Amino acid sequence: MSALSVDPLWPRAGDWPAPDATTIPDAVLLGVPAWRTSLSPTGAGETPAAVRDALRRYSPTLLGPPPLDLNAALRIVDAGDVDEPDGREGEARVRASVENLSAAGLVIALGGDNSATYAVAQGRGARGLITLDAHFDLRDGESNGSPVRRLIADGLDPRRIVQIGIADFANSAAYAQRALDAGITVITLDEVRRRGIDDVVAEALRVAGGASLDAISDGPRPDPAGTPPAGIHLDIDVDVCDRSVAPGCPASVPGGLAAWELRGLVRGLARDSGVISADIVEVDATADAPDARTVRLAALCVLELLAGLAERR
Repeated sequence: MSALSVDPLWPRAGDWPAPDATTIPDAVLLGVPAWRTSLSPTGAGETPAAVRDALRRYSPTLLGPPPLDLNAALRIVDAGDVDEPDGREGEARVRASVENLSAAGLVIALGGDNSATYAVAQGRGARGLITLDAHFDLRDGESNGSPVRRLIADGLDPRRIVQIGIADFANSAAYAQRALDAGITVITLDEVRRRGIDDVVAEALRVAGGASLDAISDGPRPDPAGTPPAGIHLDIDVDVCDRSVAPGCPASVPGGLAAWELRGLVRGLARDSGVISADIVEVDATADAPDARTVRLAALCVLELLAGLAERR
């Protein structure tokens, strides 16, 4: 691979410093290279490093007007990778690592497979969950197919879960019924296209933020001490995208979201202050196309999260 050009007037994204005790960051990257419990063979443990490399191909600039350099507008740090994040002991390390970043406005976890969602959401104390995913992830057991079920089993209210992009022919009737019985809000792939991004984003934030439950109870319901009122975790499973743009996702299918649709959903959701953490998962950097299009899309999702965070102000 040829070296990237150097131009002092064209700064690059990535290469953010490690956290320090003197600065409260707006956003923190944390690698969670989980892969051992994946239902399909994967090299997703190699992906956090690949995404960091891909970030350098992009500018941190929003065009505006006026133009905005995210590196100047936000305090962004990179906390490195969690060592051996798989299994019960690994998940405990992930939770502790995320808890240690509690001062950050937004924690962005770089997976790894979708099993990372479970411990990251718990470490952040999330009270609501939005998934961008072709699949329900409600399987039994402990794998990349079970994080949503495990979160519910541990106390997450399924009425504050929204699943966006669920696809025909990628799920079973049994798990679709499980989601229905639990009270999860499901917005299918076809619905996203029929309704449009803005409408879907608005509903997802309302439901995951607990507004529906507030209406039922005639008033806001307090969350645990120290947890933001909405406390939403955003799970970005890149296999929600069409296989042509996400060949590095083992379970991506033809007809999924376009890259621009995923990016629009991610930025729209990240604009809400209730979103306190996100993960980007299910990309296998070792199985990507020669042009690394899947990894590059994952890197752009990092930048879309940061753009949404900057646009909150």
